[in-house]
Amino acid sequence: QVQLVESGGGLVQAGGSLRLSCAASGSIFSINAMGWYRQAPGKQRELVAAITSGGTTNYADSVKGRFTISRDNAKNTVYLQMNSLKPEDTAVYYCNADRWSVVADPGDYWGQGTQVTVSS
Repeated sequence: QVQLVESGGGLVQAGGSLRLSCAASGSIFSINAMGWYRQAPGKQRELVAAITSGGTTNYADSVKGRFTISRDNAKNTVYLQMNSLKPEDTAVYYCNADRWSVVADPGDYWGQGTQVTVSS
């Protein structure tokens, strides 16, 4: 089993920045892909960004150029730097991990979620 613990959410004004962190523990040797999904009220959960252990990244079109995903394999931690935040970025952000990929479909492991609220 893999446990994921997120931190770093909060309330920020439009145009501001936040950094989310997700620390993995447990059977981390089985993890290749990590990423972030988000779910806004009344909307489906969507992929925000993903990264493999080798550093290959994927981003949703809506966040390209504003968000950066990174990973510290030594610390088993993935980060999401969010700049130029918009009110439409408001959502619960979930860390996600899998042995193979989190892009086409969500991976097997989920964090508890962290709220990001962007005020206009």
